[in-house]
Formats: sequence, C-alpha cells, structure tokens
Amino acid sequence: MKAASNLSSSLPISPSHYRTTAVFTPHRRIASPSTAVGDAFSSCRTHLTRSPHHRYSLKPLRCNVSKAVPDQEMASTDEQDPRIAKIAKAIRVIPDFPKPGILFQDITTLLLDIKAFRDTIDLFVERYRGKDISVVAGIEARGFIFGPPIALAIGAKFVPMRKPKKLPGEVISEEYSLEYGTDKIEMHVGAVEAGERALVIDDLIATGGTLCAAIRLLERVGVEVVECACVIELQGLKGRERLGGKPLFVLVNAMA
Repeated sequence: MKAASNLSSSLPISPSHYRTTAVFTPHRRIASPSTAVGDAFSSCRTHLTRSPHHRYSLKPLRCNVSKAVPDQEMASTDEQDPRIAKIAKAIRVIPDFPKPGILFQDITTLLLDIKAFRDTIDLFVERYRGKDISVVAGIEARGFIFGPPIALAIGAKFVPMRKPKKLPGEVISEEYSLEYGTDKIEMHVGAVEAGERALVIDDLIATGGTLCAAIRLLERVGVEVVECACVIELQGLKGRERLGGKPLFVLVNAMA
C-alpha cells in the first residue's frame, strides 16, 4: 500500500480483535509481514451496498472460508511510530455484521481505549496544527466523534455535514451516487465563508462517495479543501482514486 499522501504545497475481531493495517505519515513504505490470528472470513470479493443501520456495508460477491485472517502489513520508515500499531490493534473487526459476509470495522473499541483514542486525536492534531485551517468539516455520523476535538485543538470551527432533513434552517446540499440510487449530504448556509481553508474528516473511506460530495459542497461556496482525513481506509475499493487528486491522510489500512 502506498503511504498517506503528501499535503499540498500550501500545507508545507471472537469476535476477538483482528488487526488492521497502520499507515503512517508521507514517504513511508510497506514493511513487516504478518502472522495469523483468530478464525474469520478471508479471500472475500466485495462491493458496497446500502444498509439500514450504516452509511455503507460490504456485500459479499464471493467468499471462501479460511482458518484465519492474518495480521496485515504495517507501513513503516526508519522510525516507526508505536502509537499507530496500538490504534490499529484497538479497532475490532466483527464478522457477519450487520449481515452475513461483512467484516465490520468497529471503532467503538477504539473509543473505549483512552490512550488509543487520545493518540488518534493527537496524530491528526500534530499534522494540522499551524496549517491555517479554519474549518473542520465532519461527516455524519462518526466524523462527529473525531472532528470536534481536532477542531478545538487547532483553533478551527467544526461544521457538521449531515444527511437530509437533519439540520434546521436553510441548507445547501450535494447529491452523490450509491450502488442503488442516490443520497445527499447537507450543510448550513453561512456555516463557512469563501476563502476559508477546510479539513474534511470521517472515520472511514470505502468507495469515497461521501467524501467527494463533502468536497464538492465546500468548494461550491468558495472554500479550499486542504485535505481529507480518515482513521481507516478500506483497501481495494478505490475510494482514494475518486477524490480527484485531493490529498487523503489515513492512520489505519484495513482489508475490504
């Protein structure tokens, strides 16, 4: 896997826990091979589908059962940040949730681990502090968990990007495609101003449709989207490629 993208020039599982991949800062390469843990599904080919409980889910097209899901490769450079491995370990993968064949990335176990949760916020804050970011736009719903503490720490305002009919008052909206049909993301009119610099954050990027909609919505009103940031990236779903070259920074790389 490629390491997280450089900033723009202006921004100088038992479900016992199955481990996910840690992805560090720019210019880092894939290093350590993995070892096997726990029973779970592997060798699955998947595609996204809408679920009544989650913004996305993974529907199996073909899945062969094997005895274990291996620990995934860790991105590394000369000096590996030990916080990343602990964050990856704190994220639980639950097989067959919310339906059979899906490996669900559960961040609630990360939130229960005070140290890992704090390290997650700190890593984002360290990256974006002092970069003249005035807006942290969080995507419903898990972007609301990570966005506000980052915004407070870097001195930016937090702007919620919500599903239709959730925000009171006047809104602007942006439509995006799902596998079957479309959905919208909305933001309050006047929440941001032309010329502001924004960070868009969510817990996970899969196919990238929601992030793309958030970028378009902000850019329509003259905001510069400096970067997108997620805790987890699902590999193989090509979400990064849909961002039109917009930088994406992730901490953990998980298998789709």
